[in-house]
Amino acid sequence: MKTNLLMDFIVDKENCSVNVKREFNAPLANVWSAWTEAEILDQWWAPAPFKSKSKIMDFKEGGRRLYAMIGPDGQERWSTFDYTSVSPKTNFKHTTTFSDADGNPNSEFGSSYWDITFLEQGESTLVDIHIKRDSFEELEKIIEMGFKQGFTSAMESLDKIFEAKK
Repeated sequence: MKTNLLMDFIVDKENCSVNVKREFNAPLANVWSAWTEAEILDQWWAPAPFKSKSKIMDFKEGGRRLYAMIGPDGQERWSTFDYTSVSPKTNFKHTTTFSDADGNPNSEFGSSYWDITFLEQGESTLVDIHIKRDSFEELEKIIEMGFKQGFTSAMESLDKIFEAKK
């Protein structure tokens, strides 16, 4: 699906971070819901052909999402979001960590620290995502795992959800 919507993906090796700016052709309320409600999040939070399945979703400061990305072969890859800050329809922050199905961390990959800001711009919404890693090696590992391609694919799935609502 070709689109004129903004998609910036900038890797800052010196600061061990990634900044993604993504515009969606949808009102702020719909975009916020898509990022914070398991029923919608599970429809797009995985690059095709993977699927996302939430086991726990407690979106609040101090809450947690425990979910799996399920591959076409049925293999489940588990992760957690630990929500550290929530400012409704404006910003939320969470720590993302690969884990087992019970939410116990897999220390092999470390954690990502996400800071996600939402800005309504007329009929569209800009989402500004800042992701920090503890080290350059950790950042390099997720980039090599195909983070940019996978995240871009997930964003395109979210576009399709918004388009179907029109």
